[in-house]
Amino acid sequence: MILETLIENWHIVLFFFTVAILYAAVGFGGGSSYLAILALTGIAFTQIRATALLCNIIVVLGNVFLFQKEKLFNWKKVIPLVLWSVPLAFVGGFLQIQQTFFFILLGFTLLFAAITMWISKRIISSEEKQTKISTTKNAGFGGIIGFISGMVGIGGGIFLAPLLHLTNWDSPKKIAATASFFILVNSIAGLAGQYTNPDFIIDWNLTSVLLITVFIGGQIGSRMSNKLFSPIQLKKATAILIAFVSIRILWKYLF
Repeated sequence: MILETLIENWHIVLFFFTVAILYAAVGFGGGSSYLAILALTGIAFTQIRATALLCNIIVVLGNVFLFQKEKLFNWKKVIPLVLWSVPLAFVGGFLQIQQTFFFILLGFTLLFAAITMWISKRIISSEEKQTKISTTKNAGFGGIIGFISGMVGIGGGIFLAPLLHLTNWDSPKKIAATASFFILVNSIAGLAGQYTNPDFIIDWNLTSVLLITVFIGGQIGSRMSNKLFSPIQLKKATAILIAFVSIRILWKYLF
């Protein structure tokens, strides 16, 4: 059955493998690209979020482990970010949303992701003096991002990382580590919220194949550590794909 699923969906598997390598190499999970790919496949929208979040978890687990070994987490700053993001990601995942609303929200989310990826050269190169942000603001930022991420089915790193860079929250490496941890805990919370919803369903044959795929790709990417490509090159390449998908989704559901 799994072999048959692999053969039938070889193009999806190939895309997921590539995305996992590219995103793991720059410290992200790839949830936005997984959603973009799945949105074009015709898979039931109720399954898209769960599949993307599971893939997110598999990819960023390796990154979080490596970042922890390098002692890149400043827990006094990280904990406030996830204090409200985790419960609100759970709520966002639990909410029942209509198909049209989901795809409109997804379209705008992907469009935002594409724009931030495209302009990321200016963001990630910032080496200015770090700005101290209050615990309350950290918790507020995390909560808002967590809630939106739970509804859409992403870990939230695509929102959090640009915000942290623009506010000079910490060094680029520590921001990458923080984003990975944020993605991990919010993906788990969002998935838990979906699971407790009575309408939760998932195609485990396809999902199992994709999880194995992104695990292998994520391991390759996390060890590649930007040796072959710069973060700018990787992000701009995926920004084009995500922008195309977002415009296509918004055109279909808004016009």
